[in-house]
Amino acid sequence: MLAVIYVAFVSLGLPDALLGAAWPTMSQDLAVPVSWAGGISAVISMFTIVSALMSDRMTLKFGAGRVTAVSVALTAAALAGFSLAPNYWVLMLIAIPYGLGAGGVDAALNNYVAVHYESRHMSWLHCMWGVGASIGPYIMGFALSRGQGWPWGYRYIAILQVVLTVILVMSLPLWKSRKRTAAERKAVDGYASSEAAEHKPLGVAGVLAIRGAKEILIMFFCYCAIETTAGLWASSYMVLHGGVDKITAASWASLFYVGITVGRGLSGFITMKLSDPAMIRLGQVLVLTGIVVMFVPLPQHLGIVIGLVVVGLGCAPIYPCVIHSTPTYFGEENSQAIVGVQMACAYMGSLLMPPVFGVIAQYISISLYPWYLLLFLVLMTVMHERLRKIRG
Repeated sequence: MLAVIYVAFVSLGLPDALLGAAWPTMSQDLAVPVSWAGGISAVISMFTIVSALMSDRMTLKFGAGRVTAVSVALTAAALAGFSLAPNYWVLMLIAIPYGLGAGGVDAALNNYVAVHYESRHMSWLHCMWGVGASIGPYIMGFALSRGQGWPWGYRYIAILQVVLTVILVMSLPLWKSRKRTAAERKAVDGYASSEAAEHKPLGVAGVLAIRGAKEILIMFFCYCAIETTAGLWASSYMVLHGGVDKITAASWASLFYVGITVGRGLSGFITMKLSDPAMIRLGQVLVLTGIVVMFVPLPQHLGIVIGLVVVGLGCAPIYPCVIHSTPTYFGEENSQAIVGVQMACAYMGSLLMPPVFGVIAQYISISLYPWYLLLFLVLMTVMHERLRKIRG
């Protein structure tokens, strides 16, 4: 079962960077402005939020295994649809099932791992997602370099997702044999029974009514605001504030994601000694250290580069450990609903906060980049300490 989940996390990371890698070619072939990639990305994000909010209801009714398998199949179909899309507007339409599939599997799989496996596996699994997200652009590059065009890049990933769907369907008996969550124990083989009807989906209002839920949701929003803003604007900050040339800045900016991937690999080992709250605090201290280092005027702008790597290392344990700690704080019976809303908050933070900084950079100054990250770090830290007092 664990091997299946590891394969799933690698495969789930594969599509995430495809649009960015393929868009320069896609925009030319489809005869649309480069900026229109934002429309597709926004539709995917919006429907990912919708499916994440529905995950509690779907998982309670059908079980985590079936929700994961169907969501991956939906993603595979959407990727295949991307490869056949004749124009931009069809891509926008297909982005709807793409987002629905992504959000459903994200919430269901993350909660399943949080309930059934140790914290180290959560860290390593998210590290594997990073590996998949790194491989995806190389597969697209392979298709483009062979003259096959961007449609074949999407087809290759779609084929891999179909294979994953088959593996997940074949593994459904393994999902049933695992220890069930409190909600799943009220159902028979993942199907709703009369007893399961007593455990109704919480919904957003029900989640917000739980003491401590608002704090952990704000934490997640802040974390994703930090990660996506740091990654998106790193290169621009180096060029416009640090005076680094564009090619060098593009290469150095990728080190932030290297820091996250390597950090999650290391975090898996450290979680054997430290609890989830301790790992979150360690990550917050590292993010603060990285932000401070950005202000140090080291030669060749090394302060910015080293700072970004350290921020990436600090980000590494926070996301997986917040998810893994959710069943402990709120109970297994509530964790799927809360994780679903967490995923929605994560995508809202990723969707809204980087553009907000773009406005700040344009109309005020891009030099506020580290201060912007610091603002969300302080808010996240305050919310974490409040959560510990309420639920600790």
